[in-house]
Amino acid sequence: MSDTIILETPRLVLTMWNKSDAEMIRQLHSTIETTRYLSGAAPWTLGKAEDRLKTWFGEQARDGVTKYKMLRRDDGRFIGRAGFSRFQEERDRGEFELGYSIRQDAWGNGYATEIAGALADWFFQRGFASQFIAFTHPENAASQRVLRKIGMQYRSPIVIDGVSGLCFKMSR
Repeated sequence: MSDTIILETPRLVLTMWNKSDAEMIRQLHSTIETTRYLSGAAPWTLGKAEDRLKTWFGEQARDGVTKYKMLRRDDGRFIGRAGFSRFQEERDRGEFELGYSIRQDAWGNGYATEIAGALADWFFQRGFASQFIAFTHPENAASQRVLRKIGMQYRSPIVIDGVSGLCFKMSR
């Protein structure tokens, strides 16, 4: 487990990534089931995982927040990623966007709801902004339930990289 703990919940720990974590990220997104609702809708290559890792280090340095490594608290097992990034559309100043991805073998345990709710509280306590957004694929009912369960409200449809989605928001 990394020494840099960002956030802890009863069952989960978010830590900053290590430079050697790209293969772990690739494995997280190695199947069509785990990528079907993401931009590109295809399993990630090691190169894509390395690029995302560099992006997350850059976001952390620039914004003080990014998508973090998610581990089970009891045994330190890697189960996904979660956190915030700036989502920027054309001519947009950029809003913080909540995002998470969980390993397929850990689905159905309430981890997404647990980490998303804790991240929302953490985000507002630290004063990053007065609101944030999240978006899901229209067919990703499980993720929509998570967002509603933590108190997010539907805002509008959205198109990201040519793919339609649903945008949700949460205000302090």
